[in-house]
Amino acid sequence: MAQALGLDFGTTNTVMAVAEDREHTHSVAYTSPAGTSDSMRTALSFLKDRQLGAGALKVEAGQAAIRAFIDNPGECRFLQSIKTFAASALFQGTLVHARRFQFEDLMEVFLKRLEAYAGDSWPSDAKRLVAGRPVHFAGANPDPDLATSRYNEALTRLGFPEIHYVYEPVAAAFYFAQNLKADATVLVADFGGGTTDFSLIRFETEGGKLKATPIGQSGVGLAGDQFDARIIDQLVAPDIGKGSQFKSFGKLLDVPSNYYLAFSRWNQLSVFKTLKEFSDLKSLVRQAEEPEKLEMFIDLIDHDEGYPLYQAVSATKMALSSAEEAEFHFAPLGKAGHKTVTRAMFEGWIADDLARMEEALDQVLVSTNTSADSIDKVFLTGGTSFVPAVRNIFRRRFSDDRIETGGELVSIAHGLALIGERDDIEQWVA
Repeated sequence: MAQALGLDFGTTNTVMAVAEDREHTHSVAYTSPAGTSDSMRTALSFLKDRQLGAGALKVEAGQAAIRAFIDNPGECRFLQSIKTFAASALFQGTLVHARRFQFEDLMEVFLKRLEAYAGDSWPSDAKRLVAGRPVHFAGANPDPDLATSRYNEALTRLGFPEIHYVYEPVAAAFYFAQNLKADATVLVADFGGGTTDFSLIRFETEGGKLKATPIGQSGVGLAGDQFDARIIDQLVAPDIGKGSQFKSFGKLLDVPSNYYLAFSRWNQLSVFKTLKEFSDLKSLVRQAEEPEKLEMFIDLIDHDEGYPLYQAVSATKMALSSAEEAEFHFAPLGKAGHKTVTRAMFEGWIADDLARMEEALDQVLVSTNTSADSIDKVFLTGGTSFVPAVRNIFRRRFSDDRIETGGELVSIAHGLALIGERDDIEQWVA
C-alpha cells in the first residue's frame, strides 16, 4: 500500500510520484486524449459541452488541453502556468465561459483531471500527500501565506488524510542523494518556470541509513519564464506598439507600458483578455500615432496567440543553449516575426536577472557561513539550468567535477515522495 505521494505542482509541468518504500518510487502515469505520459503540462482548457447541459464545460489538462485549444480556436478557454497566481493577492479569480474560478478552483480542477487520467494507477490509498513549494513564490509582491492557504483549500478537496509542504530544492536534493557514494555537503539549484531556489543540505550515513541535515535555503521569484519575457519584450513588443504614442487632448502620450508587461507573460494573456485594461487598449487605436501596431497587438490577444508565441520563444531560447545564434520565427507578426538572435544579445537582455540569481546564491552561502570550497556536490535541476549563462554562474565558483545534472522533470516529485516515507517528516516541512 502506498504511504506517501509527492506532488510537484510546477509552473510549466506537474509530476506526481508514489513511494513504494523508503528507497523506491515511481511516477504516476496519465493517459489522456493526447497519449500517455508521466508528466503533465500545467495547463487547462474549457469548452462548452451542450451534450452535458447548457452550462456544462468539457475540461482537459496538459497536452490534451493544448490540443483542444488548437483544434477549437475562439471557442476554447485556455489557461496555463496557473501556479504563478498562487501568491498574488491581486488575482481574485477569472471568468471562464461566464463562470468564475478562484485559484484553488483551478488547482482542484487540474488535479482532479490528472486523477481521472491516472485511472486505477491513482494512489487513492496514500495516507500522506507531500507537496513542493518554492522558497520564494513568483510575482511582484508574493504572499506565501496566501499561497499556502490556497494550496490547502485545493488539496484538502482531494481527500488526503495528511498534507505537508517541503521546499522544492530540498526534495530535489533527496532524489539526488540516493546516488551519493560518501558523506557530502550538497548545494541544489532548482530552476523552475517561475522561481529559482537554492538549498544546502548535509548528507551522512549512520548505521547504514542516510541522514540528511538541512543547512539553509534561499531563492528568487524568477527563472525561465522571466527569460522568455525578456525575449518577447525585445523582439515582439516594439512591433505591437511598445514605445509608441497616442494623442489625448492635443498632447502626445506614451502607450502605457503595463499592457506590454502583461503581454510578455504569455501565461497571463488569457486572463488579460478579460480585464478592463484590454478594453482600454482597444480604445486607444483611433488616437494612436501607429494604429496598425496596436491593431496587431489586439489581434494577437483576440486570437489567443499566447501559446504559439511561447513555443516560438522557447525554440529560440533552446537553440541558443547550443549555438551562438538562432532564428526567431513567429508567423502572426508577418515580416516582423522573423529575426536573428545572438547568444550575446540574449545574455545582455537577461543580465539583471542573472545578477539576481547570483545574489540569491550568495545569500544562502553567506547566511550559512559556507564557503564554495566546502561544498562537495552541486546539483542543477530544471530546464533553465541548460542556459549557458546560468551554468557559468556555477562554473565560476565550483569545479566541473562537482557539478551534476539529471532528472530535470521528475527529481522534485520523487524526492517529495521519499521525504513522505520518513518518520521525521516534521523536520523537513517548510
